[in-house]
Amino acid sequence: MQIDEMRQDSSRKQKKGLHFILASVIIWAIVFGIHSTSLHILSKNLWTFCATTLLVPLAFFISKWIRVDFQNKDNPLTALGLLFSFNQILYLLIAMWIYPTVPDKLVMVIAIIFGAHLLPYGWLYQSKTYYAFSVLIPVGALLIGLFQPPQVLALTMIFVEIAFCLLLVMELKSQSKLLSYQ
Repeated sequence: MQIDEMRQDSSRKQKKGLHFILASVIIWAIVFGIHSTSLHILSKNLWTFCATTLLVPLAFFISKWIRVDFQNKDNPLTALGLLFSFNQILYLLIAMWIYPTVPDKLVMVIAIIFGAHLLPYGWLYQSKTYYAFSVLIPVGALLIGLFQPPQVLALTMIFVEIAFCLLLVMELKSQSKLLSYQ
C-alpha cells in the first residue's frame, strides 16, 4: 500500500479522528463547568487536569457509537498518529509548571497545547480543517486567554470544537463522495 493510500485508509476508517474531537467537546464542557464554580483556582486546575484524563475513554466509547475503527491495526500510519498524540503529553509539562505559577492561565495553556498538537493530523488525514484549527485554536486561545477568565475560554472552546466537528463531517462526506466516484 502506498503512503497516500494508507492516509486515505486512516482518514476513512478513523473518520479523521472525529471521535477524539467529539470527546474534546465533552471535556471542554466539563472544564467550563469546573471553572464556573466558586472553587479556589488551584482546585479548579486540579479538576481540569483530572477532566483531561477522560479523553481516551470517551473517544473509545464515541468510536463505537459512530463506527470508527479505533485501533486500525492494519495500517502502519496508526502508530504515527499515536506518536502525534504523545508529543502533547510532553507539552503538558509546561501546563504542570503553569498550574502553581500562573494558575489563572492554565486553561489557556492547555487550549494552546491542544490546538497546536493538531497540526500533523492535517497531513495524516489530508485535512484542511485540521491545518486551519491547528493555527486558529492556539492563536484564539492566546488572545481570549490573555484578556478573559478561563470559563470564557472554555465556553469558546466548546463552540470551536463543535464547529471543528461539523467541518470534519463535511470533509468526510466530501471524501466519501470522491471515493465513490473512483
